[in-house]
Amino acid sequence: MTLNSLSMISMPKNPKHIAIILDGNRRYAMRSGLKPWQGHAYGTKKVEELLEWCKDLGIKELTLYSFSSENFKRGKKEVDFLMNLFRKQIKRLKGDKRLQSYKLKVNFIGRLSLFPKDIQKEMEEVMEKTKQNKGFKVNFAMGYGGRAEIVDSIKKIIKKIKNKKINERDIDEKLIAQNLYLQDEPDIVIRPGGEKRVSNFLIWQSYYSEWFFIDKLWPEFTKQDLIEVIDEFKERERRFGG
Repeated sequence: MTLNSLSMISMPKNPKHIAIILDGNRRYAMRSGLKPWQGHAYGTKKVEELLEWCKDLGIKELTLYSFSSENFKRGKKEVDFLMNLFRKQIKRLKGDKRLQSYKLKVNFIGRLSLFPKDIQKEMEEVMEKTKQNKGFKVNFAMGYGGRAEIVDSIKKIIKKIKNKKINERDIDEKLIAQNLYLQDEPDIVIRPGGEKRVSNFLIWQSYYSEWFFIDKLWPEFTKQDLIEVIDEFKERERRFGG
C-alpha cells in the first residue's frame, strides 16, 4: 500500500449526520391486516422515537426521505391520507417542547411547491421558528427527488448568471453543491425494507457515504438496529478518491 493510498483511508469516528430512507410502511400495514396507507402512521411514530435515539447517541444531523416527488402519483386515498397526516404532524411539531429543549432546527427540503398551500405555510412557519437553533438538525425530504434537486440547482445557477451575480467560469462542483436543497453530506445512509437501491435519494451528497441496507421494515426498526449500524460504521475503512 502506498503513502498516497493511505492518505485516502480513514477510520470513522462517531457519525455526525445520518440519512434514512423510510421504506416499508405500506408492507408493514398489509402484514398487519391494515389498508396500505395506514402504515405511514406507524412510520411517523417511529420517527418520533428516532429523534430520541439520535439525541442519546450524539448524532448532530438527521435527513429523512419522507415523501418523494413520485409519491404524488399514488392513489388519491393514500395521498389524501398522507396530506392529512402531514398536517397533523407538522402542527404537532410546531408545539413540541423539544424544539427548544434540544435546540432543534427543522428543514423541509424538496419541491415544497407541490404540496397544498396550507401545508407549505406550516412548513415555512416551523423552519422560521427554528432557524436560529443550533443543537440538532432534522431535514425532512418532502416532494424530494435527487435528480430534480440537481436540476433545480442548475436553474438557480443559470438565474444568477443572467442576473450577473456570477460568471460561467465560477461553475464547479462546489457551486452546484451550494445551490442544492441540502449542502451537508451524510456519513451514513440507511435503507430499511430489504430493497438494495438508492431510489433517487441524495445522489449528489451521498457519493462517499457508507450505505446500510436493512431487511426490517421501517416501523420495525429499533434503537439497537441503529446502534449496530453505527458500530459497523466505526469498523469500516472509509476510502476517498477510489
